[in-house]
Amino acid sequence: MDPFIALADPIRRDLLRALASGPARVVDLAARHPISRPAVSKHLRLLTEAGLATVEDHGRERHYALAPAGLAPVRALLDELAGRRPPIPESAFDALDLEVRRTVHDRRAGTDAARGTASSQEESA
Repeated sequence: MDPFIALADPIRRDLLRALASGPARVVDLAARHPISRPAVSKHLRLLTEAGLATVEDHGRERHYALAPAGLAPVRALLDELAGRRPPIPESAFDALDLEVRRTVHDRRAGTDAARGTASSQEESA
């Protein structure tokens, strides 16, 4: 199932919010909603099929957890719509730091050279 279709339902979005705080049993998730436990189980199954949740059996209980990697297509679309660019790599900041240091050094060297020229002109006058 497409994660966008899975997120279209308000019950499933609320289930994901609950799973964001940590894994939960079906019975605990069902207690939060005015629908039957089998209906909650169906919603959870759809979230699992969409890659938005994972499930583990612990004896007779099923424990569901959020699968953050499943949200990657949604995050990518939101970033695209917001006009965000991919994160700047650390190496780019290193290069920027080096360029700033060079510029500061060159300016200091230019200022020192200008002072030296002014001093020699004053001495010759």
